[in-house]
Amino acid sequence: MSSLKKSVLASLLILLLPAFYSCSKEPGTGGNSTIYGKVYVKDYNSSFTELNGEYWGQDVEVYLIFGDDRSYSEHVNTTYNGNYEFKYLRPGDYHLYCYSKDSTLQTTALVPVIRDVTINKKHQQIEVPTMTIFK
Repeated sequence: MSSLKKSVLASLLILLLPAFYSCSKEPGTGGNSTIYGKVYVKDYNSSFTELNGEYWGQDVEVYLIFGDDRSYSEHVNTTYNGNYEFKYLRPGDYHLYCYSKDSTLQTTALVPVIRDVTINKKHQQIEVPTMTIFK
């Protein structure tokens, strides 16, 4: 093979290689799947000895992590009836979380309530089991 043909072939490979890598999309936006669910609140007194009330969590922040990202990629606030929704997602692994008081009283810091979700194919509508938090 002549050096000109080798040079042309090498140039073509360099140009086409990114196209092959772009075919495998990472988890994230740009798809057509949806993850949705609800947040439920159990409102206790400060010592967790008396239940003051239970209700769907209004205006609770829910966070979504794409794949192996180190911090959240998106977040939404729940609606008046505790609903949240993340749209336009590609297939992949996702981690959802919201924060709750620690009902064991081991810490005064908020603790995450986490749900893991996998989107396996396009056009999926995945309902996440209800996340119950303490206030």
